[in-house]
Amino acid sequence: MKSITATLTAVLLIGALATGCGTPQSGDTEKNPEKKLVVFAAASMKETLTEIGQAYGIEHSDIELVFNFDSSGTLKTQILEGALCDVFVSAGQSQMDAIDVLQGSRFDILENKVCLSVPEGNPADLHSFLDLKRALENDDILLCLGNADVPVGQYSVQILDFLGLDEAALTKAGRITYASNVKEIVSHVSEQIVDCGLIYTTDAAAAGLAVIDIAPPESCDPIVYPAGVPASSLLQEEALAFLEYLKGDTASAIFRAAGFTPLGD
Repeated sequence: MKSITATLTAVLLIGALATGCGTPQSGDTEKNPEKKLVVFAAASMKETLTEIGQAYGIEHSDIELVFNFDSSGTLKTQILEGALCDVFVSAGQSQMDAIDVLQGSRFDILENKVCLSVPEGNPADLHSFLDLKRALENDDILLCLGNADVPVGQYSVQILDFLGLDEAALTKAGRITYASNVKEIVSHVSEQIVDCGLIYTTDAAAAGLAVIDIAPPESCDPIVYPAGVPASSLLQEEALAFLEYLKGDTASAIFRAAGFTPLGD
């Protein structure tokens, strides 16, 4: 049985990938003879999809899953530039909106939450988002957010606006720093490079970080992950089958155990 590759070692660029949005096509054995199903997914899904991929490989030994985990903005750009991708799972709707997907393949698969997380010992003595507001306005602390093209960063800016905080002024004052994806924020918090960070609750759980507070629902858009098959996929039937698996009991149990709320049941 072929091994499950947890990370994509190289982004495969090909030309003339467009296959339209019509009837799903079976695998092109000449261009992809080994049926390697390439899955692009938000960095926050690394642990869960790796585990799901292992389970899927046991049941489907003829398919090799190849994962590429990164910020949804980076993945979107790679797909638009021609990277081979059979399944795309984004942490935000706008990144999926930019991709030409196979008709009928797109659906909302998961929901997540943004939380305020701190390093071990909580050196800034934060206990709520209101504490964060007071500290950013009055104290010399450092908060880590995702970049503007990263869904967690976009949600975080909405939360700051909800709190009545001026992101630009705080950045200029040196109280906000930025990271390229949610895993980088987790690393900065874990290594005490920053006093706190806004990350997904699932990433806090995976890294063993303390969750100080969870953003109230009214503070940002619903954090919903869409999934779909890019129209350029060479393995459309196999990609659709994997998406169906992600709706099933095995995958849903893994998602729930990590703190996600499955929406595709």
